[in-house]
Amino acid sequence: MTTQWDKHDMTFLQGRRLRRPRMASWSRDLVRENTLAPSDLIWPIFVVEGQNERQPIKTMPGVERLSIDLAVEAAKAAHAEGIPALALFPNTDPSKRTENGREATNRDNLVCRTLSAIKDAVPEIGLVADVALDPYTSHGHDGVMDGDEILNDATVAILVQQALVQARAGADVIAPSDMMDGRIGAIREALDEEGLDNTIVLSYAAKYASAFYGPFREAVGSGARLKGTKLSYQMDPANSEDAIREVEQDLAEGADWIMVKPGMLYLDICRMLKDRFDVPVFAYQISGEYAMIAIAAEAGALERDAAMAESLMAFKRAGCSGILTYFALDMARKING
Repeated sequence: MTTQWDKHDMTFLQGRRLRRPRMASWSRDLVRENTLAPSDLIWPIFVVEGQNERQPIKTMPGVERLSIDLAVEAAKAAHAEGIPALALFPNTDPSKRTENGREATNRDNLVCRTLSAIKDAVPEIGLVADVALDPYTSHGHDGVMDGDEILNDATVAILVQQALVQARAGADVIAPSDMMDGRIGAIREALDEEGLDNTIVLSYAAKYASAFYGPFREAVGSGARLKGTKLSYQMDPANSEDAIREVEQDLAEGADWIMVKPGMLYLDICRMLKDRFDVPVFAYQISGEYAMIAIAAEAGALERDAAMAESLMAFKRAGCSGILTYFALDMARKING
């Protein structure tokens, strides 16, 4: 038999209409929990030698390698839309790729010249420099090798020199993505000793050995050169507790910010790290994640702008302070109307 209390309770539940705040745009705006702004975005740019040179990347529709002069123009466009920072990645001339990646430490290399050119033209924009050897090695790995083994400490010594030339060239943020043990502490110590103590260190602390890096490797020219896999130094996609240990170590060594890569497939890691550590968490919407949306949109499987916006909002919902995304300029323009 239905009691008087049951009737009252049912009446209360019938009175609740969760759709009410969704009925009008103004009320949706009022109760929206997360918002996306151009200031949340970092735009990764691939650079090549040459003048007025654009090279489309076939697996990343809408993304191009740019010569330094065009990278400067891209920086101006990004700054005009309120994007706070760019991340630079080189496609190094094959003749300069060696077993030990020594071109990474050349103060006049492609990245260093691009950093200086952009900083001179657009001093207000932040510049993030990737620290890893894969764009410079003949074998496509992030470090120097002895047979099939990546030599951790020998690699770290080179990464320190790479970080120093980048910081001197104008990098505001040094972002080690190599996953060698101890590189954050060594880089932080070297920067401080050289009077570059204001340089931010953004650690790719939780970088997984993902199948979704393929288009990026094409863009920087390392994919066809890669011998073997990176499973001995990048993280196992099956593990999450490893991410906690990696972040704890990198923060103890002096990292200012931490990165999760890939992003969309590892939003659980982003949320876990944000909840556990009192530090800005960044995520990289990587090349394969971008390509899934861009290529599906070209095929008519989904609406590009809506999918772009939804995918980026997911990072904000997961607690990310900033997002590296190839959609950055398009998204900023959409937000700005």
